[in-house]
Amino acid sequence: MKQKIFFLLIISFYISSNIKAQKSNNETYGFSLQQSVEFANKNQVDIVNAQYDEVIAKAKVNEIFGSGLPQVNASGTFNDFLQIPTQLIPGEFFGGKPGTFIPIQFGTQYNTTGDVGISQLLFDGSFLVGLQASKTYFELSQKNSTRTKIETDALVMKAYYSVLIAEEKMTLIDANVERLKKLYDDTKALNDNGMVEKIDLDRVSVAYNNIKVEKEKMVRFIALSYNLLKFQMGMDQKATLTLTDKLNSLELINWDVKTEDFDYTKRIEYSIMEAERKLDALNIKRYKMAFYPSLAAFADINTNLYENKFDLSGSEHWYQTSLVGAKLTLPIFDAQQRHSRVVQAQFTLKKLENEEKNLGNSLNLQLTSAKTTYDNSIASLKVQKDNITLAENVYNVTKKKYENGQGTNLEVVTAQTALKEAQDNYYGALYDAIVAKVDLDKALGNIK
Repeated sequence: MKQKIFFLLIISFYISSNIKAQKSNNETYGFSLQQSVEFANKNQVDIVNAQYDEVIAKAKVNEIFGSGLPQVNASGTFNDFLQIPTQLIPGEFFGGKPGTFIPIQFGTQYNTTGDVGISQLLFDGSFLVGLQASKTYFELSQKNSTRTKIETDALVMKAYYSVLIAEEKMTLIDANVERLKKLYDDTKALNDNGMVEKIDLDRVSVAYNNIKVEKEKMVRFIALSYNLLKFQMGMDQKATLTLTDKLNSLELINWDVKTEDFDYTKRIEYSIMEAERKLDALNIKRYKMAFYPSLAAFADINTNLYENKFDLSGSEHWYQTSLVGAKLTLPIFDAQQRHSRVVQAQFTLKKLENEEKNLGNSLNLQLTSAKTTYDNSIASLKVQKDNITLAENVYNVTKKKYENGQGTNLEVVTAQTALKEAQDNYYGALYDAIVAKVDLDKALGNIK
């Protein structure tokens, strides 16, 4: 009976765990753009790993700092000599012939030793420089974490806008489906009554079938866009995500972007290179400090027990030794190894300084390129927006003429195709403009 109860408890726990797992994998979220970015900052793998790197760097600082504090170690040994070591003593010591040796066994069968040692570094130039370098290394890990966050935020923004545009485009596709469906029904009715030819109906059928296929493609594209957004956010692919922001509720385009006050030294990439340059300079200093002597103090307490029978309670057989001392290490000759390390570090720093100058030019060029792309995309967006208005006017006039018997359905289909093309071009230009705006903000260092 107890076994059955235990078995039922295990089954219940397994089912409960599965239900909880399924619930966690199928959670529902409704996020604005800002909430999506905040979620990514807590869950995206690259950001989480960058934060782990900060923890690792902090622990490295503590490790280096700890090496300069007192070090205490204890050890203990126990030896059971199955055969006591034998020593040879010259025979003449005991009246024997010169050149002969007498074997004698010294010691006891059981030897127990306990030792406690303390050491303290008094001076080591390399340690002091290493401590400075470890703090700079921690700062570098924080800057790298910031760069990862900026790059992730930009990707999340682009993915979020991509979904919004796709959904907005889907709304227009639905409207186009309805328009062509009505045109198809009207043309079919006219064809059934012998008022239009079959070719007119076929022409509308082709356009209607094409728009239905495009709608199916857009449905799949929207699903893929959501999956991409969830991936960029670090969200489980099985989770349900809805977007609370709409295109008309977001300030997508800042028409007046000023770049005159741009300072590339404010970019995180430049800040990272400055930290790397500081590390290289400290590296040179560390290698130079290796030419200086180092000094350490130490103390040791050692206790030994000698017995021919195993008995740790025999206090009269415990013997203690203690000492204090200092150790001075003075480097004299290492066949130019230290000097070679200094030379390598010096030229590594020179290379980094050249890269730093080149980075400044690169960041300026990146801004110029981003601004040019942005200006071009805004100009294109304005034109495509006007084209939609014109295409809608053409379609409405053509449709009205057709309904009044003054035009053909070919003109209507042509106008519908032109309108659809104008809409596609507009939303393509809108996405390009949004991506260009995000890239420009990133180039300006506005994404923090």
